[in-house]
Order: sequence, then structure tokens, then C-alpha cells
Amino acid sequence: MSKNKGFSDTSANRYSLALYELANESNVLAQVEENSVALLNLISNNKEFKNLIKDPTLSRSVLLKIINTIFEKFKLENLFKNFISFLITKRRFFFVEQILSSFNEICSEKRGELKAEIKSAKELTQDEISKITDELSNNFKSKIKLNYSYDKSLIGGLVVQVGSTMIDSSIKNKLQQIETRMIEA
Repeated sequence: MSKNKGFSDTSANRYSLALYELANESNVLAQVEENSVALLNLISNNKEFKNLIKDPTLSRSVLLKIINTIFEKFKLENLFKNFISFLITKRRFFFVEQILSSFNEICSEKRGELKAEIKSAKELTQDEISKITDELSNNFKSKIKLNYSYDKSLIGGLVVQVGSTMIDSSIKNKLQQIETRMIEA
């Protein structure tokens, strides 16, 4: 099983790097990255579309027809459409989410951005998120690409991860630490 997963990780990285190089050479990198983010949002927000991607019984022609309809409706970049069509014909559409996520990471890395994730116990405003992003940029002396999520299970506080650095100031974490100390005592 792990050998198969390694193959898909390697394949995803190769495909995403190829997409990056093609888009960069064709001077459509910004549009392709925008399209990639839009398709990833569609996958994560639309359960039916996600199930469609994972459905092994659909033929290539049906998938191509669906994708062409989506691309025509939303006027997406032609290079991106061709790339997605290529994944379908090569039976790699199953990995599209992984490939596009890897592609977006490559784009961020090439721009010198650090990837950061923040989870908060209360919903933050866009202004608060911007302030946190600016503060992290100053502290890490790099551009920050921030993924924000609201997690009410934290009870209170924040969990911030930038690269391998993690700061967990959540009440949930503090309660778990107290529980661990009580069990050990």
C-alpha cells in the first residue's frame, strides 16, 4: 500500500512541476494558478464533483465532456484545460487534487512565500487575518501565504504553524498538557 502511495506522490509532483513549467513558459502562470485554486475550491466545496473525480466507472469521454462544459462556462485558461484533459486521458484525473495542491505549493515557493496555517477558536475578521499575516511576515522575514480555518474545538486561543515551527496557544492544548501531567503524577 505505501509503495502505491509513494508512486502517486511522485507522479503528482512530476505532473505539477510540468504544469508549472508549461504555464511559466507560456506566460500564463498567474491565470493557471488562479484556475487551479478555483478547481480545488470546487472539489472541496462540491461533494458531487469530488465523487465524480473519484468514480472509476466513468469513461474518459464522459469526464472530458463534463470538464469541457465547466471550462467553457467559466472561461478558464486553455493550457489548464488541456492539462486537465491530458490527466483524464492518461487516467490520472483521480490525482487532480493532489497534483493541483502541489502545483500551488510550487508557485508559492517560486515566489519566495512561506506556507502558514492558522486555526482559531473564534472566527477572525479579514482585518485580523491581515494583521496576523503581516506580523508573521515580519517575524519570519518572508512573504507568508496563510491558510486560515476556524476550529471551535480549540475552546480558546490560536494554533499557528509556519513551516516546521508550531505555536499552540489553544486552551484545548493546555488542558491536554494538564491532563497528561495528572496521569503521570
